[in-house]
Amino acid sequence: MPADISYDASGNLIYTDDGGIKTVYNMGDIAWVLASTALVWIMVPGVGFFYSGLLRRKNALSMIYLSMMTIAVVSFQWFFWGFSLTFSETGSQFIGDLKHFALRNVLETPSIGSARVPSIVFCVYQLMFAAITPMLAVGGFSERSHLGPLIVFVFVWSTLVYDPIACWTWNSHGWSFLHGSYDFAGGTPVHISSGSAALAISIYLGKRRGYGTEALAYKPHNTTYVVLGTIFLWFGWFGFNGGSALSANLRAANACIVTNLAASVAGLTWMAWDYRIERKWSAVGFCSGAIAGLVAITPGSGFVGAPASVLFGFMAGTVCNFSTQIKFLAGYDDSLDVFASHAVGGVVGNILTAIFAQASVAKYDGFTVIPGGWLDRHWIQLAWHLADSAAGLSYSFVMTTIILWVMHYIPGLRLRVSEQVETIGIDETDMGEFAYDYVGLEQDTQPLVTRATATAMNMDANGENHYMKERNSQTSPHNSYGMNSL
Repeated sequence: MPADISYDASGNLIYTDDGGIKTVYNMGDIAWVLASTALVWIMVPGVGFFYSGLLRRKNALSMIYLSMMTIAVVSFQWFFWGFSLTFSETGSQFIGDLKHFALRNVLETPSIGSARVPSIVFCVYQLMFAAITPMLAVGGFSERSHLGPLIVFVFVWSTLVYDPIACWTWNSHGWSFLHGSYDFAGGTPVHISSGSAALAISIYLGKRRGYGTEALAYKPHNTTYVVLGTIFLWFGWFGFNGGSALSANLRAANACIVTNLAASVAGLTWMAWDYRIERKWSAVGFCSGAIAGLVAITPGSGFVGAPASVLFGFMAGTVCNFSTQIKFLAGYDDSLDVFASHAVGGVVGNILTAIFAQASVAKYDGFTVIPGGWLDRHWIQLAWHLADSAAGLSYSFVMTTIILWVMHYIPGLRLRVSEQVETIGIDETDMGEFAYDYVGLEQDTQPLVTRATATAMNMDANGENHYMKERNSQTSPHNSYGMNSL
């Protein structure tokens, strides 16, 4: 008999396949996963605003643009072959095949993630994870990379790095999944992979102009953007972790409570560490800590209880804070500390998950049975998590480096900008658009030629273009800080 869609008396969706086998989809679960999809989508521009606020104003718009570009590129890649390479049922332990190429047979059939939701719902939800991961890594390109080649990089990186790692972590045929690693929402596929990639990117691109001098001793140009980005991310993370239960159940509720608690504790912890040095209550410090806490709780959110999540937050706020000093010791220029926040935070989360995972928490969904972690005397769990973390770190770093150097020797795909372009700013050179209408300058000292140029460019008479700003700022007494520099 042909496949058929119908409803039962309670309103649940019934799928009957060609062989007459019926599968019941819970409408509440479908609604929760679709709502979580929207929550995770808003996280991607949230990353863009968070990164944009931390940079100098001459590169502010490019990061917001890159967040939208990444969504678009990965949406096509996921349709084209990304979903199939990650979640096909007939793939290997390392990567899937092309069974679902162009989303063939991905609609009403049961999903590989849960039989309670159809494959198309699982597909669009997982797309959001695939989209945010390269955007996190793109932070490594900030202030010194052309925008055009990044379209190619995101497509290739998603195919060669994200898809294999997500496959071995979440596909029921993946080697890490088969050995029993616990990664509820993406500690390794999302955070360790993107953080390690950002490290490889920073090393490949080299240091920014003026590295080690006052030229880069700037403060975030727009702290409001940093806070706004954190709000989007924190808000969306309820769908990121809670939605990973793929059902509106107690496990999803537990994931939401531990997510919020870990972020809160980590934000306060990071801010306290910063206060110890600067004697200032830093909003940027709080936001950085909250993100680190969200990263750390991600793999364990479906496996640990609320008391453990407090330790997740404290450890993330502490370890990630001190890890921001690694770049100074190692001599690389990770301008947005993506490695310290995401790679290190992901490893912290994986280790703590192995220690504090509980079989009783995992069973909140009514069917998941695991041996647990160290709290349940399952000692080998830590070894598997260390192996998974090491594999994700090394694979992402090596493959990202290979991708970057291959692109380096392909005409038109070289990513590093010239020193002149870096000085002017990516917004001016690669976009010809700006985050703001004009950049204010002290009116009393503004040269007449600058005012004329600003007027000719349809800018405010008290504004100026970026070329003039670069010349005048060389002698400006305020040039040490981002709020008054380019």
